[in-house]
Amino acid sequence: MIRTHHCSQLTILNAGEEASLSGWIDSVRDHGGILFIDLRDREGITQIKLDPKNEELAQKFDQLKPESVIQASGIVEARPEETKNKSLFTGEIEIDVHSLNVLNISKTPPFTIDASSDKVNEDLRLKYRYLDLRRPTNAKMLRTRHNTAKSVRDYLDENGFLEVETPMLFKSTPEGAREFLVPSRMNAGEFYALPQSPQQYKQMLMVAGVEKYYQLARCFRDEDLRSDRQPEFTQIDLELSFIDREDMYQLIEGLMQRVWKDVLDVELKTPFQRMPYQEAMDQYGVDKPDLRFDLQIEDFSSTFEKSDFKVFAGAVHSGGVIKAFNAKGLADITQGELKNLESIAKTLGAKGLAFIKAQNGEWKSPILKFLSDSEKEALKSRLQIEDGDLIFFAATKWEQACNILGRIRLESRDLLIARERIEIDPNDYRFLWVVDFPLMSYEEEEGRYVATHHPFTSPILEDIELLDTDPKSVRGQHYDLVLNGVELGGGSIRIHQPDLQQKVFEEVLKIPAEVVKSRFGYMLHSFQYGAPPHGGIAFGLDRMVAILTGRSSIRDVIAFPKTQKGQDLMTDSPTPASQKQLKDLHIKTLPIAKTQQNS
Repeated sequence: MIRTHHCSQLTILNAGEEASLSGWIDSVRDHGGILFIDLRDREGITQIKLDPKNEELAQKFDQLKPESVIQASGIVEARPEETKNKSLFTGEIEIDVHSLNVLNISKTPPFTIDASSDKVNEDLRLKYRYLDLRRPTNAKMLRTRHNTAKSVRDYLDENGFLEVETPMLFKSTPEGAREFLVPSRMNAGEFYALPQSPQQYKQMLMVAGVEKYYQLARCFRDEDLRSDRQPEFTQIDLELSFIDREDMYQLIEGLMQRVWKDVLDVELKTPFQRMPYQEAMDQYGVDKPDLRFDLQIEDFSSTFEKSDFKVFAGAVHSGGVIKAFNAKGLADITQGELKNLESIAKTLGAKGLAFIKAQNGEWKSPILKFLSDSEKEALKSRLQIEDGDLIFFAATKWEQACNILGRIRLESRDLLIARERIEIDPNDYRFLWVVDFPLMSYEEEEGRYVATHHPFTSPILEDIELLDTDPKSVRGQHYDLVLNGVELGGGSIRIHQPDLQQKVFEEVLKIPAEVVKSRFGYMLHSFQYGAPPHGGIAFGLDRMVAILTGRSSIRDVIAFPKTQKGQDLMTDSPTPASQKQLKDLHIKTLPIAKTQQNS
């Protein structure tokens, strides 16, 4: 047998037994001619010993290079007491090898196969991803991802769900994120799209009477990439019939409890906290707040409505708000740090970043001379300003003010962590349901309402009549599950009445009737045959595993990720298509513009 045991199994109880191991050479040590090798496989490490007195073994010594693949057979022996390795499960034994096969000799790897290579250039590691994945930290990541997926499947199976695969070649629906188009050879000039999500298919499954569906679905979006976004990703996709929001909260809280227990052996407390979207934005400036630290935002619009400070008073009179928060303990911010925060605020539309420093027993700020004593007292009282604090302001439209201070709040958190004035416990899991999102938002450039999430979300029942008079005030039956500032997933109760769905498409969103028929006609038609009330949710599996493994980038928890330019450096893709391929697909390519070539 090539292998009788994995490299994590043998203990002192196996002493005297014959064993065969196979794996990669982790390290080689020469102790007076006797070679000691740490042999590594997926499960762990075992030390083997090769005596040069065995001439057959000695002839192979020169081939025993790190990362070479070998098979070794011998007798399990207890290690001398002084050489035992208590940090290894197999650290009390070694194998005295009498037979060795060199299965493959390795070249010298471009980086070491251990944790120290976390600091190696990521592009190099992605080019040699098959080596990067050998490293124990990445091997553990793959196992954690497997365990997470298994836990999800087990829980949903126990709750009566059916796993159903939906098509990868879908219909183009360009009103969402940018799609990956797939040309059809058999239908000249026509295209499929890779699915951004299985949304419409899973709703069709509810019409079909499946009632409880799930899938670990591959999804595709041709968007600019960052640490939490890849062109292809995996989501845990659910849809259920005959439920309301409370049913969904209970189901998903049970799922999170199961995953955290199975993967981390952590007990989560339920029910999770809930927070309306308006409150999340008002207090934290973001709809996915991290509740592990404070620095809450306060509204001072009424305080400055009649202020002599015309910048603040003018913002209120023009329909805007005045918001502020106390970056407590950050008065020693450097000019460089302050300038960086101001630059960030400007990227979000601010003209500048007003602030007040409370330092050495006095307040310092360019705006201080414009503020009355009563306004200063209101700030001091509500923000609990003490010596050493730093106050930031935003004076503009409500949503923009929230976004500006929400971002500055997070940047302030990082500065306070660097100064060791805030401590964030990575094992403090603060789950939060964000609910009562606006169903619609108004797009000034397009001159029409657009769905805040997607057009299939059902309005809260008591708000339906507002669709005709004030669509922006309609709340949707949408829910996001947030964990420590990360949106794990979101979903909604869906519209299942064909008349209401058509009304939302055509009258509220102003999608032309012919476009509705072309893109969604089959869906509206199906709803006429007894569509049950239904709702669903989808979670980013990659984001979830990143949190479970303490990684900041989802690239770390995907076996073969793309770079920020959407490239696979290992396979050197994407690549140009041949002229024959393009001809078969009825496609011609255009010359690449010089600006694109330079970029």
